[in-house]
Amino acid sequence: MAQGRGSASDVVALGIALLCLLLLCEIGEAAVYTVGDSKGWTFNTVGWPKGKRFRAGDVLAFKYSLTAHNVVAVNAAGYSRCTTPRGSRVYKTGNDRIRLRKGTNYFICNFVGHCQAGMKIAVTAA
Repeated sequence: MAQGRGSASDVVALGIALLCLLLLCEIGEAAVYTVGDSKGWTFNTVGWPKGKRFRAGDVLAFKYSLTAHNVVAVNAAGYSRCTTPRGSRVYKTGNDRIRLRKGTNYFICNFVGHCQAGMKIAVTAA
């Protein structure tokens, strides 16, 4: 029986190596965005995402005074109503980094009146 230049296990190993390389390239391309740019996470940031293109895996950096604000990852209802649904993740370090997942990601500050004053963003990642 004639042998080819490579065995089936060589082809599988090459395929796995290429897949790993593609995944590393995808991770390496993730962008980091500072929410609110130089102002940071503060009032009236609701329009900050406009004109930006986000991808799943990109990171949002929320920079704020931890005694004055927080970041809460909420669902669409929590975003539109400025409420914190049960089970929502609350970030409160003042320097939070959150990786975006595919689809729309919603964030609010749940300190009294802050979300209503525009301290919320909806970011859609492709």
